[in-house]
Amino acid sequence: MISVVINTYNAEKHLARVLDAVKGFDELLVCDMQSTDATIAIAETFGCKVLTFPRGENNIVEPARQFAIEQAANDWVLVVDADEIVTPALHDYLYQLVASPNPPDGLYIPRKNYFMGRFMHCHYPDYILRFFRKSVTNWPPVIHTQPHVEGHVERISRERMDLAFEHLANDTISERIAKTNTYTDNELLKKQDKRYGWGALIYRPFHRFFKAYVLKGGFRDGVPGFIKACLEGYYQFVMLAKFFEAQSTVQQHLETGSAK
Repeated sequence: MISVVINTYNAEKHLARVLDAVKGFDELLVCDMQSTDATIAIAETFGCKVLTFPRGENNIVEPARQFAIEQAANDWVLVVDADEIVTPALHDYLYQLVASPNPPDGLYIPRKNYFMGRFMHCHYPDYILRFFRKSVTNWPPVIHTQPHVEGHVERISRERMDLAFEHLANDTISERIAKTNTYTDNELLKKQDKRYGWGALIYRPFHRFFKAYVLKGGFRDGVPGFIKACLEGYYQFVMLAKFFEAQSTVQQHLETGSAK
């Protein structure tokens, strides 16, 4: 009745724990992007259906999402990342939901995130749309997008922390900065039609910091909370700096071309 879809690339670190947590679902489907570690061997050990999707130049997962979802045997699909744990309570909740008279077509699930070994209040509930009917769902091939569900979508209450995904990723600061560089490069594709004034270089990073540290309670997380909020603002600054750099390059090309 429910298929679990997991997209992977060199995901051996957490994959066994992730698969063990979802072994009670009707189908486990792993869509791998040409891993070079033990990812596929681990998936086969758990009896998963394993598919391969070309990694591509940008090395982002979104283009493989829709492909994997379409291969699922069931209309109800739960998408789980290779570093997310599905709790027993969430498993039971989803089966009760699909057995109810009028279940929603899509469901936002909260997620618990960690940084420097601490649960981050500033990133909870971090809602992600990961449970849906595949027949009414499309996942755009753009970085950091969520699926489009044509129908009624609901959210699990943030108070139900027992139903939240456990996000095992606990990146070091170096890893976070490296990901910022990669993610902002790819995010420029989403921003190419946007228009920003130079003031955005001040406002957006500060707003992201303020939102994470004050509005969402990062101050409760001590020094790690402050550092994480700063990294949130840093991400925005890097993204915007690259945006203005790209715009400047285009303008220089136009001026050079018109001068010939």
